[in-house]
Amino acid sequence: MTTLKEGDKAPNFSALDQEGNTITLNDYKGKKLVVFFYPKASTPGCTVEACNLRDNYQTFQAQGYEILGVSADSAKRQQNFKNKFELPYPLLADESKEVINAFGVWGPKKFMGREFDGIHRTTFVIDENGIISEVILKVKTKEHAAQIL
Repeated sequence: MTTLKEGDKAPNFSALDQEGNTITLNDYKGKKLVVFFYPKASTPGCTVEACNLRDNYQTFQAQGYEILGVSADSAKRQQNFKNKFELPYPLLADESKEVINAFGVWGPKKFMGREFDGIHRTTFVIDENGIISEVILKVKTKEHAAQIL
């Protein structure tokens, strides 16, 4: 699992969002950034988490935060997820898992008694200087915005 911790420099990344735009960590220089990793677009837990952040988006913006969602889904699947739930922030389609691996959130998981490799639901809060100010490993999907703020 992730070895990144509070005080570490966030990994520099470059990946395509749901519309094919290149997004990098440098795009957020001077802003606070919430990067949340989720296992799969449009699944129940991921939908609850993404909608909780959507419903509190104005509060995040008012406090100077930008939000970025990341999963290994295709751009088309991310676009459908964003449109269906009217998500106001970009979703990275990290099919190559470059960003996922850079943040160290790919690894063995257990679900309903079976083991497999997948994305660990993890959120990183990054300050204006690109330093990680918080790592949330135990994400509560229904209360995620409150966990961050």
